[in-house]
Amino acid sequence: MKFPELKDMTVAELAAKSRDLRQELFNLRLQKATAQLEKPSRLRVLRKDIARVETRITQLRLQAQPKAA
Repeated sequence: MKFPELKDMTVAELAAKSRDLRQELFNLRLQKATAQLEKPSRLRVLRKDIARVETRITQLRLQAQPKAA
């Protein structure tokens, strides 16, 4: 997932996407613990995708706040 894909999403959509990515990461960690993980590189990709989503959520929340003078 690239950052431009996230630009048009709302905070609610991003929160749902984050939840889905975290669930997938959890499942992959279980697979890793039981030695059933086929693509270990997917763990790194998911962590980076989660970071991108969380960064975009933070940006949107900071834009929505009124700036104090």
